[in-house]
Amino acid sequence: MGDHQEETSAAYDEIVELYASTFADRLETRPFTRAMVGTFAELVRGTENLRAADVGCGPGHLTAMLHDLGLDAFGLDLSPAMVDYARRAHPSLRFDAARMEALPIEDGVLGGVMAHYSMIHTPPGEVPALLAEQARVLAPGGLLLVSFFATDGPEPVWFDHKVAPAYSWPVDRFAELLAGAGLIPFARLLHDPASERGFLDAHLLARLHQGDRGGH
Repeated sequence: MGDHQEETSAAYDEIVELYASTFADRLETRPFTRAMVGTFAELVRGTENLRAADVGCGPGHLTAMLHDLGLDAFGLDLSPAMVDYARRAHPSLRFDAARMEALPIEDGVLGGVMAHYSMIHTPPGEVPALLAEQARVLAPGGLLLVSFFATDGPEPVWFDHKVAPAYSWPVDRFAELLAGAGLIPFARLLHDPASERGFLDAHLLARLHQGDRGGH
């Protein structure tokens, strides 16, 4: 992992203000996304471990939403400029720069991890390592909510994202990767309106097995 991350980070560094202004109120028009984030937060609260990481937090709007929903939420992002913006926009919350394959979090300490379209730029062969890292930091019974663009075909599909090259995924295939990381997928939501590229929006909820810790 290396070159594509540097390129992605640099690309997002250059559009922080535009990205933040575009997505600041986006959830107001996305009821399905709000519902899944709300369900995730409710389930994490049910574990009585309120610590949750928004991995790939961007400008921090969803980190703030998780906080408002009762979680002890913090944000991590590859882009230093995004982290700086999030800190200014939400000064009461914690944001740090980090790579998704090496999260600065101890083993088995979180009640939840949310990865909201934050793995779409990762080449498919590298996604299992990122999921294993997210499983590593979850406590037994902890929740993962991952969102991405979905495709109907049997394989991930490369596309020319506006910011950096990205991939859409068959939902069943992504669920298999979650299972391979030691997580149990138990809920999914696919919905229109489709993106302008023709992809559906996909959200998967998974739980770390009660007897496991991450690191699979």
